[in-house]
Amino acid sequence: MFDFMLTPEQLKLRDEVRQFVKSVPRQLVLDMDEEKIQFPRSFIEEAGARNLLGLRFPREYGGRGLDWASEVVALEEVGVLSMSLSCLYSMPSIVGEAINKFGTPAQKEKFLKPTLAGRLASAEGLTEPRGGSDFFGATTVAVKKGDKYILKGQKRFIVGAEGADYFMIYAKTDPAAPSHKSLSAFLVERGPGVKVEYIYGLMGTRGGGAGRLVLDNCEVPAENLLGRENGAAEIFYQMMIPERMTSAAGSIGMARAALEVATRYTTRRKAFGQTINKFQAVSFKIAESITMLDAARALVYAAARAVDGGADAALCRRLVSEAKKCATETAWAVVNNAMQVMGGIGYTRVYPIERLLRDARLAMIWTGTSEIMNLIIQHEYYKELGAQVVDRRDVEEDAPDAHRLEEKVYE
Repeated sequence: MFDFMLTPEQLKLRDEVRQFVKSVPRQLVLDMDEEKIQFPRSFIEEAGARNLLGLRFPREYGGRGLDWASEVVALEEVGVLSMSLSCLYSMPSIVGEAINKFGTPAQKEKFLKPTLAGRLASAEGLTEPRGGSDFFGATTVAVKKGDKYILKGQKRFIVGAEGADYFMIYAKTDPAAPSHKSLSAFLVERGPGVKVEYIYGLMGTRGGGAGRLVLDNCEVPAENLLGRENGAAEIFYQMMIPERMTSAAGSIGMARAALEVATRYTTRRKAFGQTINKFQAVSFKIAESITMLDAARALVYAAARAVDGGADAALCRRLVSEAKKCATETAWAVVNNAMQVMGGIGYTRVYPIERLLRDARLAMIWTGTSEIMNLIIQHEYYKELGAQVVDRRDVEEDAPDAHRLEEKVYE
């Protein structure tokens, strides 16, 4: 984040998170990438012990009562570690959003408070084997029987499937209703009827215990229903903010790390008698990366400010989607540039660039693909343009032959 845009409190938070990031053992990062560790509970526990989880939530539940702009500062710093650790760090913010906004006081005490303290690990179950982007086509079902619900179905690509203590699960409770009025959300504790059938071997973003979860006649107490029955659409739309903002901010940190490694390399590596940063083919790629990264960071921060300031919901949806798309695609481009300027050595395990490249690819897929982001961005902009009050100059008239209406043929 740009220092001049941060308050003294945010600068202090940034330095605090940097100290936490520096304390993370190098071996943990390496062991996760080599899949020797499938779920780093110690990382979550340490973040909780330092009061760095769920920074936006009320102090009474263990948060700090901060805003999104502050959380973005923290997320960027954690992002330099790895995409997997950044995701695990974000999970209390993602699942916590639903509990904080829609949960009962009892649910906040039972789930949110220990989650922010690092004593409970959470995960979210949206994607199913039959589809990812088609969220409302979910086939997991929940049938109420007395004072409990019986859940049956599968969720896949669940980060934390291997180690989470509880899951936020969406399930269909009214199959006869329109899809957006048929789902409910539940807080499902690990136990009988909750099985991890498969842990995925991933190209990157390893060590987060991503797996396929099978709910086999799982009994969930009625008090674990989150929000209203058949009202999960409201929760889902709210959840798009933390899911996409955390992905965006974490990606900025990851790209920054790659850029710093590559830039330092160009000031040391020599060719033709001089360091390679003296060649425009190299230094211009660094310049392009700096510009793209600064632009993406500014957009992420603007989206955070919009949400914090209570901007129109449609505008927030557009900006958050833009931030996620721009930041994740920028990260991919910046890490690729870093590998290119470093040449062959960047493709080896001597430097972390190859791991960051593998991590970066997933960011454009999860929590909404870039194509889904485009769908939201254009949809909201068309609505915004159509609803504009005519209080600005009509530039269409600023053409010499603008009056030739017979030439303006639309059908």
